[in-house]
Amino acid sequence: MPTLELGDFNIVCATLGGFISLFGLVSYLCKERFYLSEASNFIRPLDYSLGSADNLEAITRNFTRLVLGVQLVLAGVQLPSRYLQVEWKSLSLLLGPGMAAMWICTSLLVWAMVPHLEFLHAIIIGACVTPTDPVLSNSIVKGKFADKNVPRPLQRIIVAESGANDGLGYPFLFLGLYLLKYVGMGGAGTTGNGGTAIAKWFYETWCYEILLSVAYGIVVGWLARHLLHWAEEKKYIDRESFLVFAIALALFIVGTCGLIGTDDLLACFIAGNVFTQDDWFRLETMDDSLQPTVDMLLNLSIFMWFGAVCPWRSFVHNDVIPIYRLIFLGILVLLLRRLPIVLAMHKGIHQIEQFSQAAFVGFFGPMGVGAIFYLTVCRDFLKQSVLVDGKPREDAAKVADAVEVVVWFLVICSIVVHGISVPLAKAGYHIPRTISSALSTSTNYDPEPITIPDARDTHSTATRGQDRSALGRNRRERVAPAPFRIGGSVIRPKSPASQLQAGIGQNDEPERPVNLVSENGRLKAGTPSSAV
Repeated sequence: MPTLELGDFNIVCATLGGFISLFGLVSYLCKERFYLSEASNFIRPLDYSLGSADNLEAITRNFTRLVLGVQLVLAGVQLPSRYLQVEWKSLSLLLGPGMAAMWICTSLLVWAMVPHLEFLHAIIIGACVTPTDPVLSNSIVKGKFADKNVPRPLQRIIVAESGANDGLGYPFLFLGLYLLKYVGMGGAGTTGNGGTAIAKWFYETWCYEILLSVAYGIVVGWLARHLLHWAEEKKYIDRESFLVFAIALALFIVGTCGLIGTDDLLACFIAGNVFTQDDWFRLETMDDSLQPTVDMLLNLSIFMWFGAVCPWRSFVHNDVIPIYRLIFLGILVLLLRRLPIVLAMHKGIHQIEQFSQAAFVGFFGPMGVGAIFYLTVCRDFLKQSVLVDGKPREDAAKVADAVEVVVWFLVICSIVVHGISVPLAKAGYHIPRTISSALSTSTNYDPEPITIPDARDTHSTATRGQDRSALGRNRRERVAPAPFRIGGSVIRPKSPASQLQAGIGQNDEPERPVNLVSENGRLKAGTPSSAV
């Protein structure tokens, strides 16, 4: 007898497929009319992780790695040839003092708003939300709104920054984590001091994770480009494999970097740039829809997963921060995390030509998938590396609880605010113009008075006829062409209305045409150009 199989796999497939199908029916309306991105509890995540919170965090971390890896390769591919080499000055400002200021500003706000939190703990939380998110940035640099309102150079610098700073979040995060491990609580449970923390930060984070990932991305991107050129010239590759090559490259880099333990996010972005350094692949796939389709599927899936795993109840019920402080912290971070530093240095970034563009770039620095990825990395390090007697140390457990509540709440705030900012800005731009246009139309509308005839006035019909004749005569005189001179004669052309009234072109004999050309073939003196 048939029975219901309410398994987790069936529920996930049905929910995900149904939502994507329904969203696809109105996707153009949401993206191009309402300017909404794909960010959106039908899923039971604890069941998929066998009831283990650690397994759930591992699933979330690997899922975010996958989405970010594909997004960053595609971000590198869509940039023009040699973009990083050409625009290195603008990028160095955004990735250097820009990221540092965002990190310090956010850390100070967290330190001020979260009770009983040390500054060392605050810089760990601030590091998680320092990078801007490439997934949410696509909602402002792609589509009809971006084509109309965001200049192309500005779109590209936003894409490049959001792609590069995701991989550069490791140094900010691990500086605080190493200091916490070797300096916090006197370094209990560890053998080392502050010097050990700085040394490990340099050779493990900067050398192994950052520099190695850059070199690995360059090598893989260069080899992939030459191999694809060779296969295309030899006609060894079909069109389907050609189109999916960049996505397969992203999966390869994520997997191999995970095996050797280096920074897969930065490697993906660098490989994407090197892969399309000659602009060949970007131009060949410019009109293709496969990559945007895969991009949409991943975005929908990751944000549905975020909605399922987000600790909604902990925003109100936690021992870290009261809800009113949490809300105020979210507002302050959205306003002060990025906007002041971009306004301060926008004159050194030639892509930002106006103050309004600087305000736009400064406000639109979303926190999303990248922040959740660093959240999971941070909690895994605190649980696995900062131990006393096999258990997480007291300060590490406190930071792990605080980073979960604060980072998740800031991500939700960013998804909501940055997701609806574009349609609200569009409405705020058009509504005043519409009202002003309606008011000016009603003010300037001055119709001709309509005279209602009096039945006792026997001359009303004749009077109206005379008025109409006078009005028509005045109008015809106003539109009559200006006279011009030919030789010694003055020609006064008749208006179209007078010609029609005279019956020209019906039974009357037309006027004899005037010869405007002399015997030598030149125009006679005084002939206007409009008469030829």
